[in-house]
Amino acid sequence: MKRRDVIRMGLAGAAVGAVGVGLGARVFAQQKMVLKATDVHPLGYPTVEAVVRMGKKLEAATNGRLSIQMYPSMQLGGEKEMIEQAQVGALAYARISVGPMGPIVPELNVFNLPFMFRDDAHMEKVIDGAIGDEMLKKLSDHPTANLIGLCWMNAGTRNVYNSKKPIEKVADLKGLKIRMMGNPVFVDTMNALGGNGVSMGFDQLINAMQTGVVDGAENNYPTYASGQHFRYAKYYSLTGHLMIPEILVFSKKIWTSLPAGDQALIAKLAKEAQQEQRKLWYEREKTALEEMKKAGTVITQVTNKKEFQDAVKPVWDKYGAQHAALIKRIQDVK
Repeated sequence: MKRRDVIRMGLAGAAVGAVGVGLGARVFAQQKMVLKATDVHPLGYPTVEAVVRMGKKLEAATNGRLSIQMYPSMQLGGEKEMIEQAQVGALAYARISVGPMGPIVPELNVFNLPFMFRDDAHMEKVIDGAIGDEMLKKLSDHPTANLIGLCWMNAGTRNVYNSKKPIEKVADLKGLKIRMMGNPVFVDTMNALGGNGVSMGFDQLINAMQTGVVDGAENNYPTYASGQHFRYAKYYSLTGHLMIPEILVFSKKIWTSLPAGDQALIAKLAKEAQQEQRKLWYEREKTALEEMKKAGTVITQVTNKKEFQDAVKPVWDKYGAQHAALIKRIQDVK
């Protein structure tokens, strides 16, 4: 079955499911419900595994009344399609990068600014604290997003990789076509660094590298290794230009149909998954790096990060000025 047919069936199912909402919370609560979850990554990937484990806890806690069915590896489309399906209730859970959420909730774009976080520890303190909770609430309360922000997940540091040459300095990026997530902040970031930022869904990337539409992309170790991107772009350079946390979202359409007790349980298990995924993440980073080395990836250190930070100042001026107070709060987190 073609993916678009799967998506069409899911949307049709959402319309049927919506009819059941009117039956009342008491009857609804007695029914068994399978909650669809999706991710662009394969089974075993930290974000996928964390949701699978959460599903087992949910099933145990409700004696099988609620369960999660995972659709990994872009079975239901890329992140754009995942967001759209969650918004209409065709699926319940979607693991989404903050990248495509920035245009929907402007404050989230602060997390998308290059070199926003000093390191993993700084990022974790921000998303684990008051700022992280506020950002999830802004998403949940947004009048048109139609999503509930459940929890954050780690996604490491993003680095540039390409098929042409190592990147050691900003000048090395000149003329390279680099795939970026669908957010103007990222395209502008790559353009500011001298490359040619190409907005493209993750589901289109491998074909684009194979055909030369792009010379490469930028991402973390696990994504590069799990997708075997070393087959198409063997030069991986530690630019460290982005550190973007990810969000586990829940369909607001389905959420509002659930009893308060189920909502509280799902929220609790999501917060547990946030910490569990983090442990899985650091384990996977180590194994991914070993896989990259075995595959012959040429890993290049970037010694002068300040040159890269200076080059993206126009991006900060364009997108950060209106959020100066929030940026200062993030920078003040120790």
